[in-house]
Amino acid sequence: MVPMTKLLQIRFAGTELLTGLPEYRNGGLFVDTGFLTLKQSERERGIAAYMKNALVKGQPNMEVVPLFTPDDDVIVEWRAVTVGLLDDLLVDVNRQLGLQGVDKLSLAQMLEAGSWKGGRELAEVSRPNTKEPPIMILSDGTVF
Repeated sequence: MVPMTKLLQIRFAGTELLTGLPEYRNGGLFVDTGFLTLKQSERERGIAAYMKNALVKGQPNMEVVPLFTPDDDVIVEWRAVTVGLLDDLLVDVNRQLGLQGVDKLSLAQMLEAGSWKGGRELAEVSRPNTKEPPIMILSDGTVF
C-alpha cells in the first residue's frame, strides 16, 4: 500500500481497521521474549515431530524447535493470539512513546519497525545458524 500511496497518490479507506499478520516474525517475537510459551506436553509433541522431520533429507536438523502442521491447534491458537497481541502492543508502544492523535504510529509502522524487525532479530540471536522461528510450521511454503 505504501508505494501506491506515495508514488501513485492512491488513498485507501479504513486502513486503521487492518490487522497484523500472524506470521512467524511477529508471533516469534512473543515466544522468543517468553511472553507466550507452549504447554510442556505440546512442546514435547512438537520436539518429537521436529526430530522425526529432521531425518528427512534436506530438512532442518539443528537448533531444535517444536514443529507442527499449519492446521494443528497449537499453530491456529498461536496465530490468533498473535493478531490480538499486535493490536495491544500498538496501544502500548504509542503510550510509551507519548504519541497521540495524528502522531500515533499506525499498525503497519509498528510492525515494520518493531515487531517484524524485532522478531527477525531475536530469531537471529536465538538461532544463529538457521534464523528460524521459535516454533516451526511444516509447510510447503503457502502458509507463513
